[in-house]
Amino acid sequence: MSFIAVGIGAAVSIGGSIFGASKAKKAERRARKQKQALQRELKAAEDSRQEIINPYADVTSLDDMIVDNTGLLSNAYTNIGVATQAAEFEAEEADIALANTLDLLASTGASAGGATALAQAALASKRGVSASIQKQEADNQKLAAQGEQFLQQQKLSEVQRVQGARMGEAARMQETDVLGKEFVYGERERRETEQMNRLQAQITGQQQAEMQARSDRTAAISSGISAVGNIVGAAAGK
Repeated sequence: MSFIAVGIGAAVSIGGSIFGASKAKKAERRARKQKQALQRELKAAEDSRQEIINPYADVTSLDDMIVDNTGLLSNAYTNIGVATQAAEFEAEEADIALANTLDLLASTGASAGGATALAQAALASKRGVSASIQKQEADNQKLAAQGEQFLQQQKLSEVQRVQGARMGEAARMQETDVLGKEFVYGERERRETEQMNRLQAQITGQQQAEMQARSDRTAAISSGISAVGNIVGAAAGK
């Protein structure tokens, strides 16, 4: 093999090696730039992540809604008293009956014994009327007390129902607010995490591309040197 042919072969091999190495170098540089850009983007995404929140931060105590309802309670039977009006009526009626009877006996000339008997009969009759009136008054007071007690119980039950409903609604609204904050935070966290994972995957891809380009450049240079060595060796053997 002539030196010219050896030179041409070596030049071709070296040229191909240089071309391949240059191409690999550009690919390596391009991959590195893309990797660095993605790393900056990833860092910006990490720096802009939302702060960890406490969804219960705005939850407040509902103790101010608790009302002491003992003031609504009273003893409806406290004012029940003895039916004295009936007793007074009995005494008045007895006096009137006795006076009328005595006047009647005096006008007819009847004996004192007869007057006493008539007065006692009139008194007994009035006492019966008085006892009936007294019982009716006592029964009326008892019924009025029972009615008042029932009314108080109904009012207290309604107050407790309204208070319980208000506290329940307030607690529900607070829980809804907590759940809403947790949902918004969770969704944003999920999207930000997905974005960072995607950027990291792209960075890994560019790192691999950079390493492959570096390996290709090394292989191209080694291949050129090996080819030149083979050509020179073959020429020297002849």
